[in-house]
Amino acid sequence: MKRIIIVFGVLGILFSGCRQHAGEKSGEGNLKGTLRIIHAGSLTVPVKEIADAFRQENPGVRILTEAWGSKAGARRISELNQPCDVYMSADYKVIDRFLIPEHASWNIPFAGNEMAIVYHEKSRYAGEIDHLNWHEILMREDVIYGRSDPNSDPCGVRAVLTCKLAERFYEIPGLAENILSQHVNFIRPKETDLLALLEKNAIDYIFLYRSVAEQHGLKYVILPDEINLKNPDLNACYAEVDVEVLGTKPGETYREIGEAMVYGVTIPNTADNKSLAIVFVEFLLTEEKGLSIMRKNGQNTIVPASSDTYELLPEELKQFAKRTGK
Repeated sequence: MKRIIIVFGVLGILFSGCRQHAGEKSGEGNLKGTLRIIHAGSLTVPVKEIADAFRQENPGVRILTEAWGSKAGARRISELNQPCDVYMSADYKVIDRFLIPEHASWNIPFAGNEMAIVYHEKSRYAGEIDHLNWHEILMREDVIYGRSDPNSDPCGVRAVLTCKLAERFYEIPGLAENILSQHVNFIRPKETDLLALLEKNAIDYIFLYRSVAEQHGLKYVILPDEINLKNPDLNACYAEVDVEVLGTKPGETYREIGEAMVYGVTIPNTADNKSLAIVFVEFLLTEEKGLSIMRKNGQNTIVPASSDTYELLPEELKQFAKRTGK
C-alpha cells in the first residue's frame, strides 16, 4: 500500500509540473510558465506596460518580448519557426496573409492608430510646419526625413499610402513620387528604428504613428483624416490608392489597398504555452486592463470588432470579437 501511495504521489508531482509549464493556474491569480511575445515595433511601450501589469497579478510568469516590423515578425514565425506564444501586428491583415491557416487559426482586431509627421524642437523648420505645408517642408533641400520599409513594416506601407492620398487631397500631381524618391538611404526595417536617428538630429522628420510620437514626447503634425488612415468611415477614399510589396514567397508581390489602420492579435498554432497565451490575450483585451493601457499610450481601441475567424476563436476570447456582419 505504501508503494502505491508513493507512486501516485510521484505521478501527482509530475502532472502538477506539466500543468504549471503549460501555464495552468498553480493558485488563485498565480500562473506559472514562460510567455514569448512577438509584436509590432509601435507596440513596444504598451506591450511592456501590459506585460508588467500582467506579471504583477502573476509573478510566476516570465514574459519575453521581441519587437519587429509586423511582416518581419510574422516571417520569423512562418519561415524561421521561431517559438512564439502571442503575435501582435500593427496590421491585422498581416496575420491573415502571412500566418492563417498554416501558422495560426484566428485573428482578433483590437486597436487603431493614425499616421503623423513626427519631429522635435531641433528639426529644421519646426516652427513653421503644419497640416497644410508639411509636404513642402519635406521637399526642402536641407531637410531629411525617414520612413520604414514597406516590405517589412505596415508603417512603411502606410507612409507610401499617406503620400499618395496627399497627392489627391492637395491636388498636386507627382507629389507622392517627389517625396518618396527622397532620402531612400533613411528607410529602416521598422518605424521605431528611426527614433534614434531623430534624437541624434540625423534626420528632421519621420512618417510615424501618432501613438509612438505621444509615447516618446515628440512633436507631430496632425494630418487631415482624408490622408491619415485613421477613420474607417473613409475606407472608400483610402482604397483609391495602393502600394506593391513583397509577398510570402520569393519573387511574389501583391498590392496593398489603402484602408483605416487596424491592429490584430493571434496565438500561433505552434505556441508552447497556449493556455497561458489565452489568459494573456484575455488580459490584453479586457477593458479595465490591457485596453486602458493601450488608450493611455495614444491608441484607440475597437473591441469588440468583427472577426472573419470568429468561429475558430478559443471560447474564452469570443467575448472580445463578433461575427463578421454583426
